Amino acid sequence: MKPKLSILVPIYNVEKYLSQCLESITAQTLQDIEIICINDGSTDGSLDIIKDFAKNDNRIVIIDKPNSGYGDSMNQGLEKATGEYIGIVESDDWIELDAFERLYQIARKNKADVVKANYYKVRNSVDVEKVAEIPTREVMYPAEDRKVFLFAPAIWSAIYRRNFLRENGIKFLPTPGASYQDLSFSFKVWALARTVVLVSEAFVHYRVDNANSSVNNPGKVNCVVDEYAEIETFLCERGIFEKFGEIMDTAKFRNYHWNFQRLDKKLAKEFYQTWRQEFLSAEEEGILKKENFSKKDWMALKAILHHPKLAYLILRARIALKQHLY
Repeated sequence: MKPKLSILVPIYNVEKYLSQCLESITAQTLQDIEIICINDGSTDGSLDIIKDFAKNDNRIVIIDKPNSGYGDSMNQGLEKATGEYIGIVESDDWIELDAFERLYQIARKNKADVVKANYYKVRNSVDVEKVAEIPTREVMYPAEDRKVFLFAPAIWSAIYRRNFLRENGIKFLPTPGASYQDLSFSFKVWALARTVVLVSEAFVHYRVDNANSSVNNPGKVNCVVDEYAEIETFLCERGIFEKFGEIMDTAKFRNYHWNFQRLDKKLAKEFYQTWRQEFLSAEEEGILKKENFSKKDWMALKAILHHPKLAYLILRARIALKQHLY
């Protein structure tokens, strides 16, 4: 019999945090689960930790492979999974003990493709902020109510009906060495999901101060660009680009802005040219619409397109001020 839930745990050199992560999963109140640990060629003691947990818990499945990147790890996990639903826990995070039981009950009750919750940001192992993008519980259809497209792509704060993912060919971009592959995965999910339940409770404790996290790697400058190229290809192949192209550009602007903010001066200048050129092309195609952007984002976008030097200086000055205040 297939388990109620398959939990994917992508792992690469996280021995410092891995035991806490796996303890929170193996102690879940929902016992009918499989735990798929994908070791992506770790060079520290991560694999030994996984094996130690597996000795005492036959629900743990180990995929041990050479390093091939996050996207390929997740795709192998999706292929291996047999559960009715799929959850994801990043190996440097941890999750509330009743999280998957509650999410699964909500999913079954509503016959949902996806159940999405809030989460906590963690610094120095202490919750510092509840990310509250979801104010109340509701059932919605993303094609008509598109606010979920602008949520942070926190794919690990949700569970997904496995057959929904498989039937629609929803996978990760498997480019070796890439990052931010949650961007295209989450957009594909929202574009094709028919029943989504949003839950205001927070269950995942998301660590934001792991120095090895890809969000702290300025070298991965254009991975965000690759993700949006993947989204566009996915939408075009399914004949739904006209339906979702506008909201894609709204989300893209926000994520390009985020990427720009994390880069050093030299890399930021290079990326800024890519950012501007892509949106100049979108403007020429007539798919940039004021009503799809917040007032602040629209003003920033118009400045980048038509006053690029001044806009660049203002954006960099804001980053410097923010860093000084922080």
